[in-house]
Amino acid sequence: MTKDGGGTDLIPGLGELPAAPAEKPGGPGRPGGPGKSRKSGKAGKKGARRPAEDRPVARIAVDMSLPHLDRPFDYLVPAEMDAKAVPGCRVRVRFAGQLVDGFLLERVTESDHEGKLLYLERVTSSEPVLTPEVAALVREVADRYAGTFADVLRLAVPPRHARVEAEPVAAPGDAESMVESGPTGDGDAADIGAWRDYPAGASFLSALADGRAPRAVWTALPGHDWTAAIARAVAATLGSGRGALVVVADGRDVARVDAALKAELGEGLHVALTAELGPAERYRRWLSVLRGSARAVVGTRAAMFAPVADLGLAVLWDDGDDVHAEPHAPYPHPRDVLALRAHRTGAAALIGGFTRTTDATQLVESGWAHTLAADRGRVRTAMPRVRYVGEDAQLARDAAARTARLPNVAFEAARQALEDGPVLVQVPRRGYVPGIACGRCRTPAQCAACQGPLSLPSSHAAPHCRWCGRIAGDWHCPECGFFQVRAVVVGAKRTAEELGRAFPGVAVRTSGRDAILEQVGPDRALVVSTPGAEPPAEGGYRAALLLDGWVLLGRPDLRAGEETLRRWMNAAALVRPHGPVVVAAEGSLPPVQALVRWDPVTYAERELAERRDVGFPPAARMASLTATPAAIRELLADARLPEGAEVLGPVPVPQAPGPQAGGDTPHKERALIRVPRAAGYALARALKEAQGVRSARKAAETVRVQIDPLELI
Repeated sequence: MTKDGGGTDLIPGLGELPAAPAEKPGGPGRPGGPGKSRKSGKAGKKGARRPAEDRPVARIAVDMSLPHLDRPFDYLVPAEMDAKAVPGCRVRVRFAGQLVDGFLLERVTESDHEGKLLYLERVTSSEPVLTPEVAALVREVADRYAGTFADVLRLAVPPRHARVEAEPVAAPGDAESMVESGPTGDGDAADIGAWRDYPAGASFLSALADGRAPRAVWTALPGHDWTAAIARAVAATLGSGRGALVVVADGRDVARVDAALKAELGEGLHVALTAELGPAERYRRWLSVLRGSARAVVGTRAAMFAPVADLGLAVLWDDGDDVHAEPHAPYPHPRDVLALRAHRTGAAALIGGFTRTTDATQLVESGWAHTLAADRGRVRTAMPRVRYVGEDAQLARDAAARTARLPNVAFEAARQALEDGPVLVQVPRRGYVPGIACGRCRTPAQCAACQGPLSLPSSHAAPHCRWCGRIAGDWHCPECGFFQVRAVVVGAKRTAEELGRAFPGVAVRTSGRDAILEQVGPDRALVVSTPGAEPPAEGGYRAALLLDGWVLLGRPDLRAGEETLRRWMNAAALVRPHGPVVVAAEGSLPPVQALVRWDPVTYAERELAERRDVGFPPAARMASLTATPAAIRELLADARLPEGAEVLGPVPVPQAPGPQAGGDTPHKERALIRVPRAAGYALARALKEAQGVRSARKAAETVRVQIDPLELI
């Protein structure tokens, strides 16, 4: 870790980080500033509360999201609460005349606040749920994303369940067996398991077992048992006496990694954290991590703040999945949070996936992490055989191959593969026909009430609006008066119906948002799935068809090509080695060529270089401001932006879908602020200060601030 002239920490590939805060906390219940140093007051008249003898001043993080109050406040600890008021516990305090929740950060001897200090009202629970390491991480994440400590704390610490807290404490897991039987990393294939396919795999495990902190961006082999590889890395870390944290995209991946960890570690050394567990069970498992009963954690994005003791390894799988994006302010991404956490705690980091994102490539090019991948010879033996629609040989035999939704090459690949087992069909859109247009003039069909797009839920249903749900049984084209419609985009249900007619006698199964298949057997079947819902097949799929590539590639999104390649490779990785994969897209496009060669690294490096030339993330840092035009102008006027900052826009924001669009809905705009990557923290600080000024003025409207948002266009 290096220091710049201003005293801030620099992490290569992540940009600036704030140094430890030097300001003193204000007084209780008001945004008071630092004043003269004072000790706790003497006991008052008879019957009055007395402060604790030892360290009577408690610094409290109050559960208030106002930016101008984003700092700890000092309170006195009553003598009767001395034993229960421990750092990290939950408390109740009087703040601005109201009782509010808070967390006790630390206890000190004196306060720098000038004036009388109020007492703590109550210690809600003496359980120290906020560890010093997580509290420091929360502060850094809030500063990095221009958010408040309270907002991040809501993401980091789950709500309390008193009954669960009162349950007996389980004994800590015994990791001594991991030291004796864990991976030695000496290069023996039996010891390193799935990592034997990677030249640097043995050294990576050896470093983990020795207590060191290697950092790697891992490009997994197609068809590779990535869950077993992660489990072996976790076992090596636990064998060194440290903890491990694994973050994946969804509950299905959590279940797979959980099963792999049970096979590798046995019972009792790890827990799985997902929202599906319910509040009580999730809090019970979270407490087992806090109390040291569990040494390893696997979970979805909320697990990135899990209080793992002595963290030795942080793992993030498939960091490009948009499910990782946090929908609540300040919108932190697990990739940045885990990188910050690994850097600050001296832990190892492993960011893996079948493809590679430009953000992970930025970490490699900066030197913060190293590449962990198989050599090209091993990749060729594991990759499927990819063909794209429109090859010259195909066109010579089938002139309609370029425009047909299911050209002959795809049909033949599916027919031959079905003789031996299941075939995967990926369709970008769910539903039956999610988009329709006039059958004569091709004008998009829209709802007469809210102007939302019309769709067909089934073959016999009338068109209905995707926004307001109204049935448009009497729809006619406003341009030409025609009443018949045609499909613009075909969904997964309609595709399954068409394939059922094309392959009579073959079972057709669908997997999507409404019902996701966990796994399919080795029997012949057509599995129609939307991206991200593809179930693994026993023994691997015999073939895969990637349809409607134009839908993914044609999205108005900076990451359209990168995201399309990720979805394609995740699906193709489920196919047996050398099994046929047919992609319905133009072969000259870079994502298609990367898929054919199975070379996501070169594509990511090229994409990062192009973004660096035009100044887009992750080569630069950007902030998005969304509000009414007046609120954006006011915030920009108050913000002391760093030198070189460039304001783009503002431009109108499309109104939210629904019948309420228009009318009294305030018109909102969006502005982008771009700065060099090294000025990222300065940009976040400037926007945070400007938000604080507006908050102190009690501005009527809040400006939504997002640092490096997932969607820029």
